[in-house]
Amino acid sequence: NKNYHQFAAFFYIADVSLWFERLEREKKKRMAVATSSLISPWQATTLHHYNNSFYLKDYPFPCHSNPISNHFNFNFKRRILSSKFNDHVLTTDSSSSKLSPIHSHFSFSGCGCSWIQDNSMVDDDSATSNVRNALPTKKTVDVSSVSDLFEFICSGPLVDKIGITPERVGESIDKWLLYGSQLCRLFQLNELKLTIPQKARLYHYYIPVFVWCEDQIALHNSKFNDGDEVPPLVIGFSAPQGCGKTTLVFALEYLFRTTKRKSATISIDDFYLTAQGQAQLREANPGNALLELRGNAGSHDLPFSVETLEALTKLTKDGMKMKVPRYNKSAYSGRGDRADATTWPEVEGPLEVILFEGWMLGFKPLPAEAVKAVDPQLEIVNKNLEAYYEAWDKYIGAWVVIKIKDPSYVYRWRLQAEIAMRQAGKAGMSDEEVNDFVSRYLPAYKAYLPTLYAQGPSGSDPDRVLAIDIDEERNPILAN
Repeated sequence: NKNYHQFAAFFYIADVSLWFERLEREKKKRMAVATSSLISPWQATTLHHYNNSFYLKDYPFPCHSNPISNHFNFNFKRRILSSKFNDHVLTTDSSSSKLSPIHSHFSFSGCGCSWIQDNSMVDDDSATSNVRNALPTKKTVDVSSVSDLFEFICSGPLVDKIGITPERVGESIDKWLLYGSQLCRLFQLNELKLTIPQKARLYHYYIPVFVWCEDQIALHNSKFNDGDEVPPLVIGFSAPQGCGKTTLVFALEYLFRTTKRKSATISIDDFYLTAQGQAQLREANPGNALLELRGNAGSHDLPFSVETLEALTKLTKDGMKMKVPRYNKSAYSGRGDRADATTWPEVEGPLEVILFEGWMLGFKPLPAEAVKAVDPQLEIVNKNLEAYYEAWDKYIGAWVVIKIKDPSYVYRWRLQAEIAMRQAGKAGMSDEEVNDFVSRYLPAYKAYLPTLYAQGPSGSDPDRVLAIDIDEERNPILAN
């Protein structure tokens, strides 16, 4: 590369210290201009990304050398200008940025996260509290060096599991930076001052899972010929309550939208029986605490599930639309009811992916004696579970299974969420009510999680299952 050799010659001939001083003065000058106006710092600074090279003034140097050139560690603040994703360039100063609204169809109550109260930056379709961040705030680090970030990405626990080699990270580092910027916008984080847990949540968890989802979609699409109508891939997310699956799916859905790919999100919660149906279920199973309230197998409208999933998978053309059901957990004093259809969000084809999440997705029925040994009340639940493969699991082409070491984590996570809600002045369950609520799910966790973790979800292809072990702080870890 002629320009590269010109730069190398300059580097060795010029007075290096004076060159860096001039460079720093120029950078500060440009940054001052950028932050004093409404244009993006990406457009104002001298650091551009083009054809896999960073350009500083007239001196380009490759950003992917070997695959990241560690000996050119200039400690530059990350700034990307990508012609492909130019519509999604973000600023780091939220006070001066003009951002389009961020829409979400998720309810985050019960996830144990911190949410922003000021809605000046974010517009939420579902009247949900807006996100400030879902991550702890402890020691602050500066995401300032591309080579440092490259090393951090490659040190993540999911890298080997999803087949992300250092070479592949180096070749696509611009995408990783872009995705990180977009998620910082979504969660309203300062991307240059991320805490270590925040940095890990983005670059060790959310973005690797998104990259894996992209690969799964490409594999799915490769099975069809040119001109074929390609149905969207359904990716199932099976994870215990409170472990952060809803926030993960929220982040993935946002990345799909900002990269111009249409997706739909659905939860098993959206298929709960109506309030009337729940009352009938209670009456048919007197004295069974596991079926007294919504949650366990038997409390879902399976024909409605099939109808919805069938319709979603047929959204393969422009202009095709449908409304996706939602559930109102606050109705009837917290017993819940299906939300009014006029409030359901609308999705439009052609869909590329459907993100389907739930705490009991992929559970397999067990021998009656096995479940009775856990809890005799679980026997009828186990019988109900036999119908769930045809209603849910058979539609899922790829799986993300989030694994926990101890089901009792669910109690702690739920308690954290309810305490946060009470502190925010919202109605929340007491500690005793949390204990009662979680106790209705624990028998199913104890019975079905070992099989799910050992054998994978019901009917799944082992090559298309991403199993992620998380710790009690909801962070991905290396499996033992």
